[in-house]
Amino acid sequence: MLRTAVGAFAAKGYYGTTTTEVAKLAGISQAYIYRLFPNKEALFVAVVERCFNQIREALTRGATATQASAPEVVLSALGAAYARLVTDRDLLLVQLHAQAAAASDETVRAAVQAGYAQLVEYVRSVSNGTDHQVQHFFSRGALCHLVVAMGAEGVDAPWANTLSEGIRHY
Repeated sequence: MLRTAVGAFAAKGYYGTTTTEVAKLAGISQAYIYRLFPNKEALFVAVVERCFNQIREALTRGATATQASAPEVVLSALGAAYARLVTDRDLLLVQLHAQAAAASDETVRAAVQAGYAQLVEYVRSVSNGTDHQVQHFFSRGALCHLVVAMGAEGVDAPWANTLSEGIRHY
């Protein structure tokens, strides 16, 4: 059901998706959703947490794929693992919708903050990177979101080439 909810929220965002739509797509009753989650906000938070868990799993795969210990090399391996994951358009869109909803919903904001707190500390611990290196890693990820979300890599224009330069995804 959460997998279906990810797709529903990815398509229309937090504010545009109803629990009726999620239930219909999942082939369950809306009442069953409310047995599992007290409200739509709790369902969306569970979806956001699921996405953060997927990111953490991808970063873990990246960390274990390298034998290097230099922060730059480890961060590059983490970035490559994330670049493979970001091709999951639903995951990408849920992240973007969650960040937008966090601006006005305190519960969603707390879930997004908690998700990033865990990721930042994980990246810091496995890479032994400086604060600046870790910040740069996450800023590249945010730029990757932007490039993928607006399809800039498919636009042949100076502005798009500038933003897309060095951004890789699979």
